[in-house]
Amino acid sequence: MADKSNAARAERLDKFSARKPAAAGKLRATAGSSEVSATQLDRLIHERTRLAIVSALAANPSLTFSELKDLLHASDGNLSVHARKLEDAGYVACTKSFAGRTPRTEYRLTASGRRALEKYLDHMEALIRATREA
Repeated sequence: MADKSNAARAERLDKFSARKPAAAGKLRATAGSSEVSATQLDRLIHERTRLAIVSALAANPSLTFSELKDLLHASDGNLSVHARKLEDAGYVACTKSFAGRTPRTEYRLTASGRRALEKYLDHMEALIRATREA
């Protein structure tokens, strides 16, 4: 009985593998003079919340923690963790101060962060072009 079960399972897996689309990482495109693939995306920026933070800061000279939180509809903890990862990578600069007795945390996109975002956007555009041409 176990042999029949294993054989049936193997057959289902083979059928599933045959239907499975090509992995996104295998999609290759030419951007300028170099070839790019989906697996080369900047994983730090590619995550949804971090991409939203970087994009918001690219469109504004600076934003406070509260402004980012409201704009992204993020929780304090979620925003804090993602902003810290971007800060550790040097993509975002954080300035802490006080407005009276109220703490104020302000974020701005660094030059390195702006370059990383531009590179990410160029990469995504090349992948989109390749997908449309395929």
